Amino acid sequence: MDHEEKIISIVKKAMPTVVSIMVGKDYEELLREKPYELMVPRGDHLDLPLPEEELPHTPGGKVRIGGGSGFIVDETGLILTNKHVVYDQKAEYIITTPTEDIYTAKVLARDPLNDVAIIKIEAENLPFIALGNSDKVRLGQTVLAVGTALGEFQNTVSCGIISGLSRFITAFTDMEGHSERLRGLIQTDAAINPGNSGGPLVNLDGEVIGINSAVVFGAQNISFAIPVNKAKRDLVELKNYGRIRRPFLGIRYLLLNPAIKKRMRLVVDNGALILREAPARPAIVANSAAEKGGLKEGDIILELNHIPIDEKTSIEDVLEKMAIGDNIPMRVWRDGAEKNLDVPAEERMG
Repeated sequence: MDHEEKIISIVKKAMPTVVSIMVGKDYEELLREKPYELMVPRGDHLDLPLPEEELPHTPGGKVRIGGGSGFIVDETGLILTNKHVVYDQKAEYIITTPTEDIYTAKVLARDPLNDVAIIKIEAENLPFIALGNSDKVRLGQTVLAVGTALGEFQNTVSCGIISGLSRFITAFTDMEGHSERLRGLIQTDAAINPGNSGGPLVNLDGEVIGINSAVVFGAQNISFAIPVNKAKRDLVELKNYGRIRRPFLGIRYLLLNPAIKKRMRLVVDNGALILREAPARPAIVANSAAEKGGLKEGDIILELNHIPIDEKTSIEDVLEKMAIGDNIPMRVWRDGAEKNLDVPAEERMG
């Protein structure tokens, strides 16, 4: 089988497992919470919200406010997608399969650290796609991105290569403008458009190696996917505990660099400086592992679990590889001297 025939074969295998996700919400609730989403730009101002009858609707009769993609990972209807696709806890999520079957999905879990969510539809004997090993991804290997491009064009396929590994970016993750630091991403030149989010990035063995997540606007052929091994861990956590568990320190911090060191007149130019974001958002969360372990506002965490902390290795990067209940050794700069502390790895809720 030549290269082209192999790609066609993989597309035929993957396509039946990729679903379109439609997001809907009650009109009255949108008027109360997000009236700006119903307004129409007119030059330098916004017109009043459109009447409900002029807006697109879901099959369930709710106002359509967004969408994305996902893929089925077992025959009982478990689906992986991006957290930012299903972030709204009050919304309705409608699934359309390639055979035009329509289901209402329930969100089972949202990963607190990664842009991953697990949802489910009530169905049986569904086609599903195998999950590969993203740790074995190599630069230059061919990949396919599948999804519903622009929320309209279902069953869209693009082809490219792996362009980079272990990338980290800050991306907008919901319609409110909230941003999230996404770590350890796979970079690809396969086209990923709005609406493709949550769809699979597939290798030539027909296995998912990533979840399509973000694109750099204004650039050409720069797209990113969450390594699928992060989602595989989430599936195991959900099966064993009924939720996704992650270690949580309970601190707010700023990653340091030479410029910040100079501006803030610090002694060190790397590490995580613990500080509050605002008077109402303290640096140390009450009753958290950080408080129990003796961390204080103004401390600089230099190492966590013997791993240096810097702009490329954050607190979350280290915590993600630890298990609930582990003891976390850390090296801290406090009051002009280094200090060693031990903090418990407690579960992050929510």
